[in-house]
Amino acid sequence: MSFRIILDKEFHYAKKDPRKKIHEDENEIIYDDGSRYHKSNRLNELTNKEWLRFQKSWFILNPSPREDDVLLHPAKFPEELVADFIKFFTKKEDIVLDPMVGTGSTLIAAIQEGRSCIGIELLEKYASIAKQRVEKIIYQKTLSEIVGIESKKLFVKIIQGDALEIDKMNLPQIDYCITSPPYWDMLTEKGFETQQERKKLGLDVYYSEDPRDLGNIHDYEKFLDELVKIYRKVYDLLKKGKYMTIIVKNVKKKDRMYPLAWDIGKKLSEFFILKDEKIWCQNDIKLSPFGYRYSWVSNTVHHYCLNFQKV
Repeated sequence: MSFRIILDKEFHYAKKDPRKKIHEDENEIIYDDGSRYHKSNRLNELTNKEWLRFQKSWFILNPSPREDDVLLHPAKFPEELVADFIKFFTKKEDIVLDPMVGTGSTLIAAIQEGRSCIGIELLEKYASIAKQRVEKIIYQKTLSEIVGIESKKLFVKIIQGDALEIDKMNLPQIDYCITSPPYWDMLTEKGFETQQERKKLGLDVYYSEDPRDLGNIHDYEKFLDELVKIYRKVYDLLKKGKYMTIIVKNVKKKDRMYPLAWDIGKKLSEFFILKDEKIWCQNDIKLSPFGYRYSWVSNTVHHYCLNFQKV
């Protein structure tokens, strides 16, 4: 075993509901905008209108500019995206897991939404950034939201180690997992997206040279097999009836598309139920003339958010 706990901390969560209640009984709460929260809702704490907004199968989200402390990571995904999924698939005080947490997007979103959370990160440099960001947000929340308000005690845990050892980490049963895996070894491909620009700025263009890093596996089928092993262990940690979301996209390499999202969906369906997909679109990405005059190569500006359930 080669993992270590670098943060194991309790924090307090308290937040006033900004919505105004106009009626409450034993069955529901009605708010001034006409929305209703049904107390029999077993999945989340959303009103009927908030639930409906999430039901659309696609959405546009252009992430906010990245802060300096997370620029090093070459493939961070946005906290605002994670927060929407956490709010839909969990209730306050539930436990959220990300087995490939990177610089901590999932942890930040979970803390802000009042959920306990666990993050596992292979690489020390990214785990350290996640730790710093989490400690900063906990300190800010303690100052701004706890004073004079009844609060709940929750926890956050960051483990630096290989997610393939997740079954040895003595973790509690979890309520939800949201994560984004490496998009195979695409970051090591010559000319991938903004590599040259990032090199000039001294930023990482790929994750690491660690042989345990899934982003360094060049055989596609082996990469898939190792990824599935991690998600099979997440399945064992997940409570019955709970959900996992994987944010991923299909990839293009040497004039061929590899259906990474679809292959993950097919392989994980051997033990999970693949419930649905949401398509995350970005409309602010600069287009490039790939294959111009010789062959058709599209610009990929969408990701799949695959939603699985343990039954």
